[in-house]
Amino acid sequence: MQVRSAQAVGIWGVGGVGAHAVRLARMMGATPIIAVDPLPNARARALAFGADIALDPSDPGFAEAVLRATDGLGLDYAFDFAGVPRVREQASPLLGNHGALVLVGITTEPLKISEKMTFNLKNKKVFGHYGSSFDHVYELIRLAGSGRLDLAPSITDHISLADAPEAIYRLENKIGDPIRLILVP
Repeated sequence: MQVRSAQAVGIWGVGGVGAHAVRLARMMGATPIIAVDPLPNARARALAFGADIALDPSDPGFAEAVLRATDGLGLDYAFDFAGVPRVREQASPLLGNHGALVLVGITTEPLKISEKMTFNLKNKKVFGHYGSSFDHVYELIRLAGSGRLDLAPSITDHISLADAPEAIYRLENKIGDPIRLILVP
């Protein structure tokens, strides 16, 4: 499974990991890149990071907007970075022929796809993803080291190691709309 150029990608949950996914999808040549998040700041960040459009999943015209952006073909890939069951239910029907739902966000809820025959008729797939391999980390280091991937926009703040509990509190409560907080010894 690999995103290729000109493939339509939907990214649900554009916090820390999802925001990076927007940038990587852009590097891979995906188009359109549709960022989906209920938070206005996250949608604005996704646009700044290279999403073509950013949508609120609760918008009544949401599905129509996705289909309009994909010329009615649907998504080639829908990435769930939120780990929220309703994301999976919303994303699955928006997949096009041979589309794939990639589950990155973790939930203790069971996977449920309530589509009827269209899931099978369109040969859709579901992939689980947990973590990354050393090869992925090496690729990111090479991309950052060569200047192809600038990670600086992903760093919200530098915080003293002594203030680590405050950093965790800020991340958990989304104080200051953090993406990544760097702990400094």
